[in-house]
Amino acid sequence: MYRLNISILLASLLYTVGIIASQGSAADVAGLTKEAARANNESLLWGPYKPNLYFGVRPRIANSLFSGLLWAKVDDFATAQQNFRHTCEQNEGMAGYGWDEYDIRKGGRQTIHDAENSLDLTIDFIKVPGGQQGGNWGARIKGVPREGASEDQPTSLVFYTALEGLGNLEVTTESEALGFDGDVKLAGFTPDLGDFSIDVTAGPESNEHPEHDHPSYQDKPLHRTLVSSSTIPAEHLWQTKVILFSQMKNEVSECIQKYGAENPPPPSQVFTIKHIPGEGNIHMVQKVFKGAFEFDVIFSSGSSPQPLTSETLTKEITTTSMSFSNRFDNILAPKAPFNNAEYSKFSKAMLSNLVGGIGFFHGDDIVDRSAAPEYDEENEGFWEETAEARARAQPVLEGPKDLFTSVPSRPFFPRGFLWDEGFHLIPIVDWDIDLALEIVKSWFNLMDEDGWIAREQILGSEARSKVPPEFTIQYPHYANPPTLFLILEAFMDKVKANQAASLDQYSDQDIAQNVGSIYVQHPELGDAFIRSFYPLLKKHYFWYRNTQGGDIKSYDREAFSTREAYRWRGRSVQHILTSGLDDYPRAQPPHPGELHVDLISWMGMMTRSLRRIAENLGEVEDVEEFKVYETAIERNIDDLHWDEQAQTYCDATIDEYEESVHVCHKGYISIMPFLTGMVGPNHPHLKPILDLISDPEELWSDYGIRSLSKKDEFYGTAENYWRSPVWININYMVVKNLYDTATTSGPHQDQAREIYSRLRKNLVENVFKEWKETGFAWEQYNPETGKGQRTQHFTGWTSMVVKMMSMPDLANEKKGHDEL
Repeated sequence: MYRLNISILLASLLYTVGIIASQGSAADVAGLTKEAARANNESLLWGPYKPNLYFGVRPRIANSLFSGLLWAKVDDFATAQQNFRHTCEQNEGMAGYGWDEYDIRKGGRQTIHDAENSLDLTIDFIKVPGGQQGGNWGARIKGVPREGASEDQPTSLVFYTALEGLGNLEVTTESEALGFDGDVKLAGFTPDLGDFSIDVTAGPESNEHPEHDHPSYQDKPLHRTLVSSSTIPAEHLWQTKVILFSQMKNEVSECIQKYGAENPPPPSQVFTIKHIPGEGNIHMVQKVFKGAFEFDVIFSSGSSPQPLTSETLTKEITTTSMSFSNRFDNILAPKAPFNNAEYSKFSKAMLSNLVGGIGFFHGDDIVDRSAAPEYDEENEGFWEETAEARARAQPVLEGPKDLFTSVPSRPFFPRGFLWDEGFHLIPIVDWDIDLALEIVKSWFNLMDEDGWIAREQILGSEARSKVPPEFTIQYPHYANPPTLFLILEAFMDKVKANQAASLDQYSDQDIAQNVGSIYVQHPELGDAFIRSFYPLLKKHYFWYRNTQGGDIKSYDREAFSTREAYRWRGRSVQHILTSGLDDYPRAQPPHPGELHVDLISWMGMMTRSLRRIAENLGEVEDVEEFKVYETAIERNIDDLHWDEQAQTYCDATIDEYEESVHVCHKGYISIMPFLTGMVGPNHPHLKPILDLISDPEELWSDYGIRSLSKKDEFYGTAENYWRSPVWININYMVVKNLYDTATTSGPHQDQAREIYSRLRKNLVENVFKEWKETGFAWEQYNPETGKGQRTQHFTGWTSMVVKMMSMPDLANEKKGHDEL
């Protein structure tokens, strides 16, 4: 049976756990949990955790060392400055970029196809364990002119490293006045990292550099490496491009003054920094190449048994690539009809970009703690009152806070989003369970004393620079779909799978996914991990119940329970941003008596998850309490939201006669009870849901399930954000629940199987086609053409196609069964 190769450290730890856990003591478990956490943190300490940059490395330590890369083609005065790349942007003429292979614990390869700079970059980032501070890491940076470009085109690259907090950093290599001929070495120290060194190598002898006859070349020959060391206020260090340009501006001015505007040096000579190596908290290392080039950046921890070298890096690049491919093929390999080399490459890239988009964020955020009574939204016309209350509020800075999370899109949404993150972690929980749990815990550690977690995490000035000011303020009465509970359920399923593995009840793939997870292989440690933040889970759950409740009693509504009804707070006339479905049509005008079917469905899922967690932890009283809530929610979904005439689930509101009525806009909210598992294989309303999903005049399209029915009066209107486009996160939920229905005994198995097979195929084929044609995954897809639209490089929840590809091909299974 297949077993993954894991590090000697983790293998030894697992062996020790097996011995001690069998002897059983609470103190032993606590000690081993602490040791497991330490080992986990060591392997996760370093990474490209600044996903807003094309390449930005930092540790999971606040106010510490960070590094990055800038580059530009420097053959034209008019375009050289604007062509410098640093932060990921949507409109920089990229023909695609991202991670082709990436394992967060080992490293991988990123390729960047910079069409405007006529350059293809390959960056191998590798981590080598050893010592006490997360080991060593190295980056090999290679560039090749793109097809059709000049083979001799000049390219300027600037690697930089900066220190935000306590410690020191300096250039230790002796240098001549004109620059470095060979490698450049920096050395530093911080309280958290200890002693370390950074080597920027000269690269192989095949590297060439621009040469010219202008007299400026004698002053600054371009075969030399230039280093500028300076001290900048720590709060401005993230503005690296501004710092670089301010230094270049001085050099440009000196060139013009010295040589005159009539006889300027070539652009490759002009756009350089002043060579002033030494001490400082930011150091820029500039190289100017002609044609193809290669060099290494090597970080060596002083606690490591031996420093990293270019020779070792070469070996590790090959080993890491092989390890990634082997592991991927055993865990997430695409199944028919996607089991070929092209789809495998696509799936690897999508997973790698998802994991490569994980970042560590630190900083303060802006919160409105006014608790204005208008925020309860209890009066008719409440949206006007809340707008006035927001206008007079005085938000405050809170923090600093830390967050370890994936991001939806590196160029457009390089920060944490609460409801996105649960979807992000669905493929990740298969790939690296312990990583997923680490991220979940990071999110729950953001919770305030009331149980609230801000739905959008905009931590620090760097994060706020990407957000319009009107969206930076967070409100403690705003919720978001609680998707992180989907991951906790998945974790419990994996514990169950591991326990049953010895009985051959699970496949090799199930077991492969669990090997290497200390928390799954040893449930007592998994229980201890979950128990450590179980109080936070409960607090978060009851915050939802207390702040998002809906009104049943005031309007004589008939329902099984007088308590289980829910309403999103924070709505305007056209939007409920807190629902995640932004402009999806809702009751008009808004009313304090509204009830939202998607929210009660999410509450049902959340209650079920928490009940299962309580069962695993042996919290008997909690289990009984959650069972009561769960039953009441299941009953009330039907009592409050099923419309018999429309044969669908609907929001409810209060009409002009003070009567409760349904507001039916068929689409994603109509099928949310099914998507959250509240409508099972034998439910009486399942058939109409399946019919709605599969009807091409309603939700079905050749590219996925539409967000709103074609027959709805608001289809494709106004902002058209959630009013027709195909969204991959919701489509995954459709696929997953169709699969569960198709593989469970019930009257609609065959229909669910047929829809599942067609939908899975349509979705994957279209996202793949657009990825091949454009170089990107997209935020959403057009239901009429399949074209990717809105935000590009949306390798957050669009990466859930990885999970879809790895799911069973029920069409072939059914065909084989029929033939038998």
